[in-house]
Amino acid sequence: MKKVQAVKFAEEVCYNGTLIIKALSSGLDIGACNWLINGPNGSLSYVSDSIFVSHHAKSFDFHGLKGTDVMIYTGFSSLQTASHTDSDYISTISDKNDESLAASLLDNEESLEELEKLAFVCSCAAESAEAGGSTLITITRVGIVLQLLEIMSNSFESSSLKVPIFVISSVAEELLAYANTIPEWLCEQRQEKLISGEPSFGHLKFIKDKKIHLFPAIHSPNLITSWQEPCIVFAPHWSLRLGPSVQLLQRWRGDPRSLLVLEDGISSGLGLLPFRPIAMKILQCSFLSGIRLQKLPTLFSFLQPTIVLVPDVVNQRINLSTMKTKSILSYSENRTLSVARIADNADVEIMAELATKLSWRKLRQRENFGIARLKGDLVMENGKQRLVSGLYQEESSGKARPLRHWGSVAPEILLDALVKMSIIGSIEHITGENGAEDKSIIYITSPSSGMIETSEMGTAIITDDETVASKIFQAIDGILDGV
Repeated sequence: MKKVQAVKFAEEVCYNGTLIIKALSSGLDIGACNWLINGPNGSLSYVSDSIFVSHHAKSFDFHGLKGTDVMIYTGFSSLQTASHTDSDYISTISDKNDESLAASLLDNEESLEELEKLAFVCSCAAESAEAGGSTLITITRVGIVLQLLEIMSNSFESSSLKVPIFVISSVAEELLAYANTIPEWLCEQRQEKLISGEPSFGHLKFIKDKKIHLFPAIHSPNLITSWQEPCIVFAPHWSLRLGPSVQLLQRWRGDPRSLLVLEDGISSGLGLLPFRPIAMKILQCSFLSGIRLQKLPTLFSFLQPTIVLVPDVVNQRINLSTMKTKSILSYSENRTLSVARIADNADVEIMAELATKLSWRKLRQRENFGIARLKGDLVMENGKQRLVSGLYQEESSGKARPLRHWGSVAPEILLDALVKMSIIGSIEHITGENGAEDKSIIYITSPSSGMIETSEMGTAIITDDETVASKIFQAIDGILDGV
């Protein structure tokens, strides 16, 4: 655990001075998140299964993922219930602005459907209890369990039905207590309840009233003394191969009044094979576990990443070619995918104090483009490249650095510039073995003798007169770009 660092939602964490990592709520469950990684060469977002509007966890913070260079989408749950998306629906998305796109993503239809499913599970458990049967719930998603506990307890309290609820898990007590101490992970409604002094989840009151009982294991002594049937039991494991669910299924499998609640995605035929014949009623529930396929085009159009990576099975089910992205790439298991570099040049930060001290020169060959020299170090800090200069050392010494030039000197243009400075000379072109011009020599005759040799390798000035040499350098400086 020494290498594990806990982070809060939207908290920026720097890794190795190079990457800025941020966790953003996905809305799927308490603590579930997507990731945003920023570096000197671009930004990357990692988007997994998410829920836009949640009634327990902090909702999907998709605004924080907008405009990244690369987006990796890994949601596979949307394939379970989705069909092919109509191309006419996709074409209408491009006509909407960001505000309309965000509003369409945040509709309450999905969340209301989830509440109806939870209420239906509770009503089925109540019916079994009224008939004298018990209910075994093997769902292990924390948010679903917390909401079921709350809805069941409130429902039973308002009715004459007195049914004990048992939660059997080694982490049950810590988990249920922790759920009331993490407001930043919860939806706004539950945050407001906690701020106003109320428990964020209703199970706390019912635990104090001994209507919900928590036990670490099925063989706990207090569980044996508190046991009462009919009852409702939350117990892992969803595979029906581990934990208390195995013993409880063996106990109730022959009772047609009892109920087994499973989450969709589990093969009930295979899972219940060791317990057959089974007379229990079986309720298999499909709860929202990610972004529905129909909403992906809207989400991508709002986020507008430059490059999107999606699973190939998702890309086969929906046409994403009209989305506002530069490129859409499909990936599959055990296959390496190459992603093109987004930016050729990385940004470098220069402090304003340093920038004002630099001696900028405008280039003749590139309009509105300036260049300057400095002596210092290029450092990486908080995911950004910064120039740290030692300019103050050279200023204190009072010594100016010689200019550095680039490009080739045309002998004719240089001679014209020298003539304007009252320097007289002539040009000789020397050809190489292949007949091409190898170098040019300007012979200076007045006011003193000298020679200027130009070639592809560089320019050499030879003269005994320092004044002439200085004027020749000024002429070259007036022709070439230098810094």
